[in-house]
Amino acid sequence: MRRSHMAQDMGYPSQSQGYQHSQDIIENENDRQENLLSTKVRALKSLTIDIGNEVRDQNNMLKGMDDDFDSSGGLLHASMKKLKAITSMGGYKQMWYLLLFCLFVFFVCWLIIRSR
Repeated sequence: MRRSHMAQDMGYPSQSQGYQHSQDIIENENDRQENLLSTKVRALKSLTIDIGNEVRDQNNMLKGMDDDFDSSGGLLHASMKKLKAITSMGGYKQMWYLLLFCLFVFFVCWLIIRSR
């Protein structure tokens, strides 16, 4: 007991003052870490909100594409029905004309692509 009293008289900090100083240092470090963690949480929150918005936009785009594919599938089905009707009526001559026309279109496309 006498030594701690002597330390205070000589200008040395007592044990309770050293303990308080350590607590202040730890408290300051905790505050700094808390602010750092808070900044990271805000960044993660912003990122998750952006991801959610992107997912909603992608879902809307996919729904639109699904509708477009459904409508083009219906159009293709109707065209195939008409083609079957032509072939069932004995229109083989028209089928050959259609085949030759398709080959001609592919040949022209090939020439255009090749010339570039």
